[in-house]
Amino acid sequence: MLAKRIIPCLDVKNGRVVKGTNFVNLKDAGSAIELAQYYSENGADELVFLDITASHEKRKTIVELVREVAKVINIPFTVGGGISSIEQIGEVLNAGADKISLNSAIVNNPKLINESAKKFGSQAVVAAVDVKYTNEEYKVYINGGRRETDLKGIAWIKECENRGAGEILLTSMNHDGTRAGFDTFILGKLLGNLSIPVISSGGAGSMEHFEEAFNCGADACLAAGIFHYQEMEIKNLKKYLNEKNIVVRL
Repeated sequence: MLAKRIIPCLDVKNGRVVKGTNFVNLKDAGSAIELAQYYSENGADELVFLDITASHEKRKTIVELVREVAKVINIPFTVGGGISSIEQIGEVLNAGADKISLNSAIVNNPKLINESAKKFGSQAVVAAVDVKYTNEEYKVYINGGRRETDLKGIAWIKECENRGAGEILLTSMNHDGTRAGFDTFILGKLLGNLSIPVISSGGAGSMEHFEEAFNCGADACLAAGIFHYQEMEIKNLKKYLNEKNIVVRL
């Protein structure tokens, strides 16, 4: 059985890590480089680095910051935000990232999933899907949660898999920053219907929340605030999960 993964998320704006609630009210949480090094040394399985305003401001990911972060860590590293072409994907991977996360760009141009998977391999392509539950269905949002699309969450996730994405980074906007728990409802809908890993994001507030998400089919759980403000240590979380018979790397 593959070990379940714990992944801190570094949401970056202007070179600083920020954290908000329901994608707004952003607060500073520290240096991206310092936090990345701390997590690498203290039990994180991977990191996700998202330049959260890149798509909205129509600018490229901060490649130089990616290089600096890559120098201080020794765990896999996913980078997203403002990446919209094969050339940009190449730049980010060459700067030290192991994977790239695509969100707005693949909604606007779904063929980018096929093209990037073919050139760089599915293992390097993470389809990031931001969903909001409204009127009894999950709708897909882009541009950092600012714009609603006509896409339905479950169907879009399946299309991303079919086009060659190697992993899904699923963020529930309703749960984001609330500390009320991950969205186990959508995880249950995906369980058994996907053959690629799902990273659950949005809502982590307690160790029990991670346990619930893993038991509902998540392959990895991503969190930000509770880690950034040291309200929960990853090593303690993994010890708890191990005691609950969830396989993790200790």
